[in-house]
Amino acid sequence: PASSRSAASTEEMAAELTGRLAALGRAHDLVRPLAPGQGEAALLGDLLSILLAPYDDLGAFKGRIRVAVERTGVGVSAATAVALVIHELATNSLKYGALAAPSGTLDIASAADGEQIVLTWLERGGPAVSAPASPAGFGSELVKRSIAGQLGGSISYDWSEGGLIVTLRIDRNRLAS
Repeated sequence: PASSRSAASTEEMAAELTGRLAALGRAHDLVRPLAPGQGEAALLGDLLSILLAPYDDLGAFKGRIRVAVERTGVGVSAATAVALVIHELATNSLKYGALAAPSGTLDIASAADGEQIVLTWLERGGPAVSAPASPAGFGSELVKRSIAGQLGGSISYDWSEGGLIVTLRIDRNRLAS
């Protein structure tokens, strides 16, 4: 199956796969041992910032990606799922959303909801967005499976007039594993 919505060429598909692998590599480089008995983890904000860093200097100004999330640990297996999801969202934003526009911005914030962490991905200042007309591509399926399977949560999309809003609900215990 093709990557993203549908890869235009073998080269594009290879580039997208390479991007996913690079995101996984950055995630695993960050995950480090904590104090004895606490396992290995990275802080969620650090992980998101490192994963999004390659996208932040592609526009007219740096600092257009802002991450403001609670201080919580991400375990080794969850880091893989988070890396895949964030890479996929950022790649699509770069192609079709706020990161495609020189002055577009991306804000990621978190809120607590019982045993879940709710991450909000908010794009502003990009081209008009609309729900994809074609069925979900490989990347979208990968995101859904990662969120549901590895992170015990869900993902929803709101193609609002001002830009895409993605809501990620993640089980707090799964995030730490």
